[in-house]
Amino acid sequence: MASLPFDDSPRGFWHSLINFEHRLPTPADFKLDRMRRLLALLDNPEKNLRVIHIAGSKGKGSTSAMLHSALHASGFLTGLFTSPHLKKVEERIRVGMEEISPLELDQILEEIRDRIGFPACERLGFVPTYFEVATAAGFLHFRQKKVDLAVMETGLGGRLDATNVCQPIVTIITSISFDHQKQLGNTLAEIAGEKAGIIKPGVPVISGAQGEAAEVVRQRAGDCQAPLLQDGKDFSWSYSPGRVEAMVNVPSRASVVTPLGKWDDMEMPLLGRHQAANMALAVTSLDWLKQQGWELGAAFVRQGLKDTVWPGRMELAATNPLVVLDCAHNSDSIARLVACLQESFPPVSRTLIFGASFDKDISAMFQELAGNFHQVIFTQSSKSPRAAKPEELAKLWVKISSAMPRMADSLEIALRLAKEITPADGMICIAGSVFLAGEFHSLMASLPSS
Repeated sequence: MASLPFDDSPRGFWHSLINFEHRLPTPADFKLDRMRRLLALLDNPEKNLRVIHIAGSKGKGSTSAMLHSALHASGFLTGLFTSPHLKKVEERIRVGMEEISPLELDQILEEIRDRIGFPACERLGFVPTYFEVATAAGFLHFRQKKVDLAVMETGLGGRLDATNVCQPIVTIITSISFDHQKQLGNTLAEIAGEKAGIIKPGVPVISGAQGEAAEVVRQRAGDCQAPLLQDGKDFSWSYSPGRVEAMVNVPSRASVVTPLGKWDDMEMPLLGRHQAANMALAVTSLDWLKQQGWELGAAFVRQGLKDTVWPGRMELAATNPLVVLDCAHNSDSIARLVACLQESFPPVSRTLIFGASFDKDISAMFQELAGNFHQVIFTQSSKSPRAAKPEELAKLWVKISSAMPRMADSLEIALRLAKEITPADGMICIAGSVFLAGEFHSLMASLPSS
């Protein structure tokens, strides 16, 4: 195999690899045998690791974060693996409340690089991807820290995702909607089939999928003889919207009924009706663990759920004017964003800052956004090679809305413009891209503290 040009440092090795967060993959790019061979060279760190494995189109990160926080509050040393990151790569791998340190990550990357014989990779037979190495790094860190269990979120899909080499103790499927159709399929049934591919024989499944997708999950669970608990059938939830006002914020609350009992009037850490559905998945999973002998006191679970921190999800990021930051990047999550704004925020002047990847169904997102904002600014993330140009977004927007948009070449310029045109008692909402949300956090961190 021919050598590739590379920076010899651990990070240089990692960042030289193909990153499907920046370049669109094809179905042929995913093969679990690759991940198994990589982990075999690393002495199989995924073996004997107790995992809660989570897939879905939306909500899997929030559900993962809630579970991780509740388990941590209950006294368990818990790993958390998520993707992508907002500001820095260390966010992807956590044990307890601590992100993997830069030094720890460098040491693990160095071990992986040397074990596979990079750049020739003759011991492996192929050059791994960025996400395959990230997943292996997560497994290695969790083994080194001797975690009690790990919560692992899939990257894309499920069936062929690099995380799907684990043997979970419980599997969670969150809501399923249209996203990544070129990789996962053009129908909800096809997409659900890929997500449900993480279901393992005999391993319990907690599912939030609805409609056609729920039936696919049910069939897969039946084929695997996996016990299945479904939202709306085996567990249920109710939601009381919070209110974000000028002087005081009233938190959202949720109640959940699982096969084992009721969890009444829980304070929610995240805004939105969809987050109540995610909390119900987490609580039902925790009840199942408790039934299996895990010591999970109700007070600790409640506190852990309340204390969950998950940036970029209806995040109240700044004031005067209020800045709401959300990673919504498909029509379903945009619809949830709009619903939350209507339920929990006063009807003030709203300015939208929007940027998205060119491969998304942008027109479908615009259908949800049109009529809900007084001013619209299109921009792009400097961190995403897949970012659509503001001019391209504007051309699509004017086909749907009569509101004339503004354009900004960067998020920094867009924010400056938004503050000029938004009243102090108004709102700026940033949405459309995880990359845009991450760039906002980086911008805020670079500003001098007042």
